[in-house]
Amino acid sequence: MGLSDSLKGALGQAKEKATELAGKHNATIDSGLDKVGEMADKATKGKYSDQIHSGRDKAKQTLDNLAADRPDGPPAA
Repeated sequence: MGLSDSLKGALGQAKEKATELAGKHNATIDSGLDKVGEMADKATKGKYSDQIHSGRDKAKQTLDNLAADRPDGPPAA
């Protein structure tokens, strides 16, 4: 097994774990993203508010996409 195969295997395992955690802890991570966004917005005194909100929204969408990749689907809300 070459280095490339080893890396592919490790990345596959990491994606599986991230998908599992995103599904199990979606609400908690979502709340954390909101808090971090608020902190960043406050620290920059609103100067980068649009960029912060855009980044937060993209992170939430990625989280939802990961959760949807679970074999048993996303958890019920």
